[in-house]
Amino acid sequence: MKRYWLFFSQSVTLLLALWFVVGTLRPQWLESGQRQAAQAVVPVLESASPAAAAAAGSSYRNAAQAAAPAVVSISTSKAPARNPYANDPWFRFFYGDQAESQPQTGLGSGVIVSPAGYLLTNHHVIADADEIEVQLSDGRKAPGRIIGTDPETDLAVLKIDLERLPTITLGDSEQLAVGDVVLAIGNPFGVGQTVTSGIVSALGRNQLGINTFENFIQTDAAINPGNSGGALVDAQGRLMGINTAIYSRSGGSMGIGFAIPTSSARQVMEAILRDGKVTRGWIGVEPQALTPELAAYFDTELREGVMITGVLQNGPAARAGLRPGDVIVSVAEQPVRNVAGLLAAVAALPPGKPARLEVVRRNAQQQLQVVPEQRKAPSPR
Repeated sequence: MKRYWLFFSQSVTLLLALWFVVGTLRPQWLESGQRQAAQAVVPVLESASPAAAAAAGSSYRNAAQAAAPAVVSISTSKAPARNPYANDPWFRFFYGDQAESQPQTGLGSGVIVSPAGYLLTNHHVIADADEIEVQLSDGRKAPGRIIGTDPETDLAVLKIDLERLPTITLGDSEQLAVGDVVLAIGNPFGVGQTVTSGIVSALGRNQLGINTFENFIQTDAAINPGNSGGALVDAQGRLMGINTAIYSRSGGSMGIGFAIPTSSARQVMEAILRDGKVTRGWIGVEPQALTPELAAYFDTELREGVMITGVLQNGPAARAGLRPGDVIVSVAEQPVRNVAGLLAAVAALPPGKPARLEVVRRNAQQQLQVVPEQRKAPSPR
């Protein structure tokens, strides 16, 4: 036993001496062996290529590359109002160069929707502008011509005359759901085209006091001044909305932005291209949301619909037999659940063509035929 122990100790001593000699004279031999052993135990993970990452859904580069070329920057200018005393020598002596006002300039964005050069933007971007310049993402510039505007939805259609125009694909905004990824593309603060990402935070936002007809997509994708009129696109780069407004206490993005759905923008654009303006129906009523208090006062068991609290004398609704206290539950077979829905449904009625109203009066359902008139254009803001 003592002999075996002596043999073992001598062998260990010899191996340690050999390891010391190799580690001193050829350390790379030992490092190579350790690296091979580590690779045999720990798998080596290689990062995916950018193209593979985009295909896997971790990047939205394809959406940005598809949509961004069709998003343009819009610059506007308005000639200054001339001071009536500008030519008075004494006025100029006291006020100097202040006698001449400076031209007003503005900045916004737009989206090319047709190879013929038609583009969508916000009405407030080009309102009262004397000159409009459109700059594409490739650097080309062209004057913009107003085809028509619709202040009640804050939309406008412009046209530019250039060749080989990139266009955006119009998506179906009715298929959007809360939580869907969206990208906002525009020219915020004039720094250049910018893409921000977020999700759909809410749908059907209304009663915000921004437009007459409101049906906004709410998103937390950063929208800032200069983004107005730009594109809100989905993860495939399809146009889902026109960025319009933000809720902000500082003037910058606070994660609450609003866009006009493509479904509404398409209707307005088609009406403008067809007729040069948007024609809407009007029946002459004063609607109000159906609250439990109103329902109790007018003795109705309904919980959905729009209460009519006033009817214009000799107006279309009055001639149809509508009375204060009636609850409108549908217009032209379309259910009505709130005031915004009623306004949109009535506005969609062709003036002069009879339409059916379904109303509830003291818990009794009635059918009325109304002939809408054309809604008058709003007064300039």
